Amino acid sequence: MSIQLGQPAPDFTLFDSDKNPVQLSALQGHNVLLLFFPQSFTGVCTKELCSVRDNISLYNQADAKVFGISVDSVFTLGKFKEEQQLNFPLLSDFNKKVSELYDSIYHDWILDMKGVSKRSAFVIDRKGIVQYAEVLESAGDVPDFEKINAKLSELA
Repeated sequence: MSIQLGQPAPDFTLFDSDKNPVQLSALQGHNVLLLFFPQSFTGVCTKELCSVRDNISLYNQADAKVFGISVDSVFTLGKFKEEQQLNFPLLSDFNKKVSELYDSIYHDWILDMKGVSKRSAFVIDRKGIVQYAEVLESAGDVPDFEKINAKLSELA
């Protein structure tokens, strides 16, 4: 199922790298940016998430909660977050349910890996409605952060 603009964002609960549950619906009242990424410690993922880290003030100004999501374990995500000094939560979709729910999963990926999150971005407004959706087929591409930031500015 592909996510459509204007639809309620599918709810989920995932654990962050500190082993705390995060439920999307509990974040209503804030804008939310979900960034699915294939794997921690890879070049493009590191560059993308460090760019978000370096520009976190843009997201704070838009009252946006930012979350990185991958199928990595909470332990791997914790180490990645620590090493890259990321200033936003990383959520583990180890069981791949949320990546599938958001149509953001590679069923076949490099080195015969199965079930890796596709790089994608979703902006969800304060009411829980999807306002921006971008799912990338190539893991080497990054979401269009100019469009994401413009949408968040509109919602601020």
